Amino acid sequence: MTILAPVSENIWVLDGDNVDFHGFAYPTRSVIIRLQNGGLWVWSPIELSDKLRSEIETIGWPAHLVSPNKLHHLFLSDWHAAFPEAELWGPASAIRRRRDLPFQPPLIDEPPDAWVGQIDQCWFRGSLAMDEIGFLHLPSRTVILADVCQNFSPKWLRENWAPWQRPIAQFSAIIEGKGYAPIDWRLSFVRRGKLREARAKVLGWDPRAVIMAHGEWQAQNGRQFLARAFEWIG
Repeated sequence: MTILAPVSENIWVLDGDNVDFHGFAYPTRSVIIRLQNGGLWVWSPIELSDKLRSEIETIGWPAHLVSPNKLHHLFLSDWHAAFPEAELWGPASAIRRRRDLPFQPPLIDEPPDAWVGQIDQCWFRGSLAMDEIGFLHLPSRTVILADVCQNFSPKWLRENWAPWQRPIAQFSAIIEGKGYAPIDWRLSFVRRGKLREARAKVLGWDPRAVIMAHGEWQAQNGRQFLARAFEWIG
């Protein structure tokens, strides 16, 4: 069974196992982009198995390991051990969380030279608790988001969350038809000027596809999907 699922030319999505997050099952998902020099840009690395490593090595070599926020770092150590020459990237909040790892300078609104012209990025900030770097794969117009958009299906929730947990997803609007960020994160954004700028930037990309870490990703109509998913920003 192939682990890497192609999204478009030079971009793949791969789904991993669930992890426990404060008693709730959360799926893991990574995105891999092959850059023009053949190096692989690995977003939110999932658990690294021997099969996954073998499959990855058929398409290139990991050159960049990216944690989009301070929560998506769980498997960075294993990937860094397996691919020690790969550079580690994340916002300052992720770097503070993982002081044990040798990160590059913090990611901000503008892409570093390592992938400028191939991947654009946007900094969601203004929260007391969280920030996140969103990305756009320019050739395929695919937006890649971690937690500012969650889009669980009823089927997935029935199979993975207890009956008492499912109404929380509904209340938090992290379900299909909404696709919001979790309510606790939404409430933590006390300064929304920069957040609105981030939304405008992402919608201005006119994305075709949207891949998020948690939930049903969108292969088409990306801008329409995100316009609705970002309604909570106000």
